[in-house]
Amino acid sequence: MTTVWRMMLLLLLQLLWQASASTARIAREGCPERCGDVEVPYPFGMGDGCFLQGFDVTCNSSFNPPKPFPGNGNIEALSISLDGHMKVNHFIAHDCYDKNGVRTQSNRPSIDLSQKPYKFSDARNKFVGIGCDAQAYVVDHDGKFATGCGSLCNNMSYVINGTCSGIGCCETSVPKGLRAFDIWLWSYSNHSGCWSFSPCSYAFLADLSFEFNASMFLSYDKVESLPVTLEWAVGNKTCEEARNDKDFACVAEHSECYNSTNGQGYRCNCSQGYEGNPYLEGGCQDVNECEDEAKNQCLYQCQNTQGSYSCVCQKGMKGDGRKDGTRCSSELPYLQMGLGLGVCILFLVASISWLYWIMRKRRLLKLREKFFEQNGGLLLRQRITPLGGAASALRIFTSEELQRATNNYDESHIIGKGGFGTVYKGVLLDHRVVAIKRSKISDQGQIEQFINEVVVLSNIIHRNVVKLLGCCLETEVPLLVYEFMSNGTLSQHLHDEGHAASLSLESRLRIAAESAEALAYLHSSAITPIIHRDVKSSNILLDANYAAKVSDFGTSRLVPFDRSCLNSLVRGTFGYLDPEYFHSGQFTDKSDVYSFGVVLVELLTGERAITGTRSAQGNGNLASYFVVCMKENRLMEILETRVVQEGSMEKLVAVAELAKRCLLLSGEERPTMREVAMVLDGIRTFEKHPWAKEGNEAFEPLLGQPLLAQPTPLCSASGTLSEPDSSYTDMVPLNIMR
Repeated sequence: MTTVWRMMLLLLLQLLWQASASTARIAREGCPERCGDVEVPYPFGMGDGCFLQGFDVTCNSSFNPPKPFPGNGNIEALSISLDGHMKVNHFIAHDCYDKNGVRTQSNRPSIDLSQKPYKFSDARNKFVGIGCDAQAYVVDHDGKFATGCGSLCNNMSYVINGTCSGIGCCETSVPKGLRAFDIWLWSYSNHSGCWSFSPCSYAFLADLSFEFNASMFLSYDKVESLPVTLEWAVGNKTCEEARNDKDFACVAEHSECYNSTNGQGYRCNCSQGYEGNPYLEGGCQDVNECEDEAKNQCLYQCQNTQGSYSCVCQKGMKGDGRKDGTRCSSELPYLQMGLGLGVCILFLVASISWLYWIMRKRRLLKLREKFFEQNGGLLLRQRITPLGGAASALRIFTSEELQRATNNYDESHIIGKGGFGTVYKGVLLDHRVVAIKRSKISDQGQIEQFINEVVVLSNIIHRNVVKLLGCCLETEVPLLVYEFMSNGTLSQHLHDEGHAASLSLESRLRIAAESAEALAYLHSSAITPIIHRDVKSSNILLDANYAAKVSDFGTSRLVPFDRSCLNSLVRGTFGYLDPEYFHSGQFTDKSDVYSFGVVLVELLTGERAITGTRSAQGNGNLASYFVVCMKENRLMEILETRVVQEGSMEKLVAVAELAKRCLLLSGEERPTMREVAMVLDGIRTFEKHPWAKEGNEAFEPLLGQPLLAQPTPLCSASGTLSEPDSSYTDMVPLNIMR
């Protein structure tokens, strides 16, 4: 009889729990819970007293069914969840032309959520540009940053559905903390080369699940918006700061507070074993795990408890009754038999585990040998042994050494990312701090070229080139180990907040001269000439004494002595790319000279190579703007204040004229890097020389015609050497000088 009453009591408690759960509200008492097909949970709400400050929702009943809009804006909410996300419809930017190149349709959507508790999710969204003649950017309202991508193609055969790598479609990640921005959309040639199949360009934020299809070229002009995910948080304090406030939002019993992962603020969640709305009193209710087969791990009888549950064995049985625990079983009278059986099972398990460990170890060794051969390890040994000297001293690291040095490549050790790999900070067993680059080689045809570059770089002994210490080839992708530069990049010291104007003019000229010396060495003094192809301020590192070190040879190419230039798919970085290389696909050592000229302008002006503050006036490209200022005798307007204060007019004009020569559109007219290094060295030492007091005439040799040198012609049809590139890295520049 007692058992019957117990079962009836359990049934009654279960019915009461179900009744309370069915009446649990998601909105405040007396407030509507839905707008059309969308649930509106508190802290969101519609009407006075139904929402927390900033979380008001307008339900527009002019639609059928009605549609919710956050605040009084025009952005439709598609779903609102208590995990801190809201899905909304975001407008698409269009830029369309007719076959004569006349714009027929254009819009630049703008959004401002700076006064609302929302941010665009960097983890669930991406920025996408579509079209075969498209330049797409997302620009911060305050002009603090701009990011985007470009896409070019003149034939539909190059466009691949499902991929968005720069041919017909390009994409880039969304900055963290993005609240207010404009979308800018331009074309290179008004779609004149692709109008028949791609008359329009489009740009928009999209969910990560978005997939590109070539049919969008002709259909997206009719699409006004796409779903995008916002993140929301309460207030601008952390949980610790807000917990004692009278308006602390996590009011439900059995609720917890956790900080936002995208900017300031916090969110609430029901504790484990509870579910509901943690922002309402009594909103978190116990979960009945016994009714959920996925949560119920009991083999026999399940008994629900507050926040958890327990499993019960039948009378006369032992064990905890869980599937993953000790199952219910009868008492065994023969204890010794059980112990003996247990020992046998334990021995069998130990033997199997030992055999498995041996086999796994052998498989791992074979896999490492396979990777070593696949990544050119045998070829590297053959190339290094005859060379001797610095090359023979190149160390081949084991994968265990580099895993230990980087704490198994933990994200906290990442110090940089690029199109050709990720760079980690590591500490070797001998306490040396190194930089470890994890390459992205996916084409086996590039292995021999990669090994050849390693051999050549190992023989480069120059005080202003980052030293290659060794490599690891027994992993799936090769790893390169370099000396570590403790003072970061030149770009950080010129542009990052808190470092602007931190370098004196003397330091800037020294860094420029040291970098030029290194590039001149690569072009004319290395065993085999090397073209860097990605010269920029972020690839010039500074050591503990602020000496310059040229780095990142991921895009560099060896130039055989019987070749004047190479052919390649266009690679480079916005703002630094040689216009001649961009238009012809042929790069020479003069392509590095152009990029170095942009670095010189950065040193003089303190501005980034691409800036959003002047993009609206067509001057977003720093090199173009600098050349215009030089032609119009407005040099002093663009120079950084500290540079003007510390430098004489003669010295500043000398450096500016040198930069202008480096930025000439024709590669044949640019100086060589050796000439650039000589001029910079002369400018640096001029004021220290006793002749410096005689007047401006002393600068004339520095600003005159370049030294006589053989011109670097464009590649002829019979003298080219094509490069087997397999993918793009950084996109082509935003603005090419004409």
